[in-house]
Amino acid sequence: MTLPAYARGENTPELLTETIGATLARTVASFGDNDALIDAPTSRQWTYTEFHHDVRALAAGMLRLGVNPGDRVGLWSPNRSEWVLTQYAAAEIGAVLVNLNPAYRQNEIEYALTQSGTSVVFAAERFKDSAYASMLAEARPRCPELREVVLFESPQWTQLLDDPTAEEAERLAQIAASLDPDDPINIQYTSGTTGFPKGATLTHRNIGNNGYLVGELLDYTESDRICLPVPFYHCFGMVMGNLAATSHGAAMVIPAPAFDPQATLAAVSDHRCTSLYGVPTMFIAELALLDERGDEHGFDLSSLRTGIMAGSPCPEHTMRQVVDRMHMGEVSICYGMTETSPVSTQTRVDDPLELRVGTVGRVGPHLEIKVIDPVTGNTVGRGETGEFCTKGYSVMKGYWNEPEKTAEALDDEGWMRTGDLAVMDDNGYVRITGRIKDMVIRGGENIYPREIEEFLYTHPDILDAQVIGVPDEKYGEELMAWVRLRDDATDFTADDLRAFADGKIARHKIPRYVHVVKEFPMTVTGKVRKVEMRAEAVEILGIGSAAERRG
Repeated sequence: MTLPAYARGENTPELLTETIGATLARTVASFGDNDALIDAPTSRQWTYTEFHHDVRALAAGMLRLGVNPGDRVGLWSPNRSEWVLTQYAAAEIGAVLVNLNPAYRQNEIEYALTQSGTSVVFAAERFKDSAYASMLAEARPRCPELREVVLFESPQWTQLLDDPTAEEAERLAQIAASLDPDDPINIQYTSGTTGFPKGATLTHRNIGNNGYLVGELLDYTESDRICLPVPFYHCFGMVMGNLAATSHGAAMVIPAPAFDPQATLAAVSDHRCTSLYGVPTMFIAELALLDERGDEHGFDLSSLRTGIMAGSPCPEHTMRQVVDRMHMGEVSICYGMTETSPVSTQTRVDDPLELRVGTVGRVGPHLEIKVIDPVTGNTVGRGETGEFCTKGYSVMKGYWNEPEKTAEALDDEGWMRTGDLAVMDDNGYVRITGRIKDMVIRGGENIYPREIEEFLYTHPDILDAQVIGVPDEKYGEELMAWVRLRDDATDFTADDLRAFADGKIARHKIPRYVHVVKEFPMTVTGKVRKVEMRAEAVEILGIGSAAERRG
């Protein structure tokens, strides 16, 4: 008899029952002399005692600005030490941190500030071609609740870090005593591929525990040093990175404001990092740099032990190289979504390599997961494909001021529907096979692009591959492969692909079209934007409106 595709996580270690500020204070009491934060580009660093001092100073500065518990505080910047200080200072006084995507343009920033009711924004003056200060100045007349903008480069920022007065210290203590772990502490806007983004609202309990438990499964201690090239504005950076570190006394290492493979590997080498995070494309770029430099003449990565690869499915060959060439024998795969704080499943450090390259692990502690028929809602059997759902402490409070959209995502029992297609094996390990919206229906056959992408990774000339469905008069949809080639490869055509795939995969799974690119369209968090790829493919192929043909 087939078991249902349902699993419940272990009940140990116990969940944290405190605010983020209380967790940080406990860590400071135990590991005050340890390195807490290292900003490699500026050569600045803080011990835990120094970090806590500046966090509390900034929290008092926020009070002087009129920020109260529950007020929304925006944070718009690439990765830098000020981002981390602002994250923890907001938590200290119970303000709700609104994470603003560094790639936002004018309409997007105005929407997020207005929808969240943000009153104060902390921001970098500019980064690359984004003039944050100018855009915020333009936004102010159209964002009625926005009353203050503090730029990190300004004297005002420096003044906010003045030591708290005795009265301010007393006020901080009173606020800390009044906060509840179930208070909202963070709003993160989901990438709006259709319609406007939704603000996933997360609590101390949500993200504090998720960071802590992810760190527990990586065996973090006060001796670990975590290199964080992933963006802080997303859960990957601020929860799985920062909160995992500060709940264990580990160090947070910022290699660069935005991902740079050279800066990342240099930070690992220079600061003896034991853990490295990234999405697969980041690790692919780092491995390519190692190829270029030569392992023996490059960076000293011998301090690495573990890390996380997440954000999108991991190519098997990439994971094997990370383990073998980057010394990350205990690297973990994590899976989740912003609405679940984010991690729902994780591979364990002692899992066999085949599970760490072929699955996204099993359910995390204190969580439940299941795979359902997306139409009927019934739990499918193990080994069957369906929609992945999760339940437990990590599930968001809801979408900020959007009860109807919250009700669409969460059922009456608290289950979060992810929109991801998954298969659970007999031992509870999960494979993500794609997005429901990414599934291609070709002539009535359901085709999952992830399976074909894994096959394409075995071609010696292909560095990375993404498969999408494009409109087709005869079959409804056809397959198109976008591929990135290795530097020494000259060309790759649809005929080349057919010759390589013939006899190895079913004919209906062989892509009809091939498009060679230097880069895929990506979000800031490193996720491939397949919606954008489909739209561009329609133009390339001259086949009309994908939206019309897909219905």
